[in-house]
Amino acid sequence: MQYSVTLKENASLDELSKAKETAQSQGGNITHEFTLIKGFTVDFPADKVGILESNDHIHVEQDGEVKTQQV
Repeated sequence: MQYSVTLKENASLDELSKAKETAQSQGGNITHEFTLIKGFTVDFPADKVGILESNDHIHVEQDGEVKTQQV
């Protein structure tokens, strides 16, 4: 599954580095790093996402297509 991971407000950049390390050590593959916001996109096993979600300094959500108009 693909997930977007972003740093919560007032969290340090060290926390983002720790989240990347955790994601990779648990079988994740970082596919994109954001430049305007502090975060990244990761392919991560769905059965292990709780490991990322347990970090109080980041926000994790399943990545998906966003539409602005109904087709």
